[in-house]
This record gives sequence, C-alpha cells and structure tokens, in this order.
Amino acid sequence: MSETTVSLRAVLADNGPRLLRDAVGPVLVFYVGWKTLGLVVGIFAATAVTTASFIWERRHGRTGLGASIGFTIALVQAVTGLLSGSARWYFAPGVIANTLGGLVFLGSVVIGRPLAAVFASESYPFPPELKASRPFRRVFGRISLVWAAYLLGRGVLRLSMLVYTSIEAFLVVSVLSGIPLSAALMTWSFWYAVRGLRSPAVGR
Repeated sequence: MSETTVSLRAVLADNGPRLLRDAVGPVLVFYVGWKTLGLVVGIFAATAVTTASFIWERRHGRTGLGASIGFTIALVQAVTGLLSGSARWYFAPGVIANTLGGLVFLGSVVIGRPLAAVFASESYPFPPELKASRPFRRVFGRISLVWAAYLLGRGVLRLSMLVYTSIEAFLVVSVLSGIPLSAALMTWSFWYAVRGLRSPAVGR
C-alpha cells in the first residue's frame, strides 16, 4: 500500500483541531452566553459558531459530513430550545442524535457499507480499487463497530445525566466523555486503518 499509506500525524493534525472546534466550541459559547445574557443569546451564539464551522468546511472544499450533521443538529436544538425555553430541552436533540449515530454506525456494518469509511474518505483520497476491496470493508467495518459501541454508551450516559442531574454536571460529563475519548478513538481508528490496509492482501 505504498501509494495509499496515510500519514497518521498529518491526518490527526488536520482533524484534531476540527474535532475540538466542533465538539467544544458551541457548548462553551452556549454556556457563557446562557449564564451571562440568557438562554436565547446562548442558543443563537452556539448556532452561529456551528454555522460558521459548516461554512468554513464548504469553502475549503471538504464535503464536511461531520460539520453538516452538526449543523443540522444545531438547527433542531435551536428550535427546540427556543420553543421550550429550557436549556435541558435544548440539549436533548443532540443527546438523541448521539445515540442514533451509534445505531447508524451499527447498521452501516450490517449492510456492508461501514460509515467509518465515509468519514475516512473525507481525510484521505483512497483509490477506488482500494475502497472496493474486501479488506477495506473489513477494516472499516471493525472500526465502525467500535464507534457504534462508543456512541451508544455515551448516548445512554449523557441521557441519564441530562434527565437526572444538573445542566452543569451534564456538560462536564459530555466534555469528559467527548473530546478525550473521541480523540483517543480517532487516533486508534487511523492507526488501525493504516495497519490493516498495509496488509499484502489489500487490493486483491
């Protein structure tokens, strides 16, 4: 796989800041706006950050699947939060989407089109013949299963925190179960993909 070997460091350097921006930025801006100027300001500020991220991805030639999903969820959150007047309900769509995301990852493996491969293709231009190979689907199928387990577990945890604890406790758990674990899982995903796709069997 000489021409398709991914530089792990380069990929992580490109995706790490984007992960941090999309996961922490809107939450931080919402909380500051909510506590200082009120719920409505917090909602609009967080939505503005997510919208800016979406536009940035588009202008830089990326399909921005992650940013597109985040943008859609942000709009649903904004409508829900404004109509309910509740910070708790504002976060509900994101928690539900997080859990559903796990089911989507799981379903993508069942139908033979692992979602992890779609996200990976945003960061590296895999040749068509490699993407069509059985080892490629196997490697990214396993990665998708790990992400499914993570998203489902995190979704259940966040839902429990949102329902039974304070917003502050929910946000702490969301951040701690988000960035550190997502970054570690992303690192492992790229490492495992590179390791798996270096196999001599790839492309046969």
